[in-house]
Amino acid sequence: MLDTHARRYIQPIIDLTADFLDRLTITANQVTIAAFVMGVFSGVTILFEQPVLAVSLLWFSGFLDAVDGSIARKHNAASPWGTLMDITFDRLVELSVILGLAWCYPGVRFLLLLLTAGIIFSMTVFLTVGALVEKKGIKSFYYQAGLAERTEGFIFLSLMTLFPGWINIFTSLFILAVTFTALQRLWEAKRIL
Repeated sequence: MLDTHARRYIQPIIDLTADFLDRLTITANQVTIAAFVMGVFSGVTILFEQPVLAVSLLWFSGFLDAVDGSIARKHNAASPWGTLMDITFDRLVELSVILGLAWCYPGVRFLLLLLTAGIIFSMTVFLTVGALVEKKGIKSFYYQAGLAERTEGFIFLSLMTLFPGWINIFTSLFILAVTFTALQRLWEAKRIL
């Protein structure tokens, strides 16, 4: 929801960063890879009980994930390979955080497994609709908005990381948000298709 409705407020900062990196001749794919590495290290830092560093890396990774698309669009260089890397790396970053939390907090592993199942469900609908519907908008694929988009996921992952005493509650709320989003996208898909 925030990705869809609040993006316009931070887009100027994303564009300034994209312009800066572009002047350094850093490509969109290089930024995608940097965001991926940083995001995976977010999950690794959870293992070393560094929650503030983990959350900082996660959010900076997410910011760079927005910057890469701006660089690609600036050069009219959006590509299927870039889209594949972007979507795949996004899920791997989320999984690295979930795995880090599962390692540190074994009592919540089943909930984290349910969360992963919910993410798979939501992304399956999202990607299938994206493949079946003509692309439109600034993305290189059809983008289905929903209650829990990437920013909401980062908020939940951050809360789960920073407040482990509440991890059961935050994970449960995240599961509900992701499942609702999957059903929301499924309903929209039925209408579109």
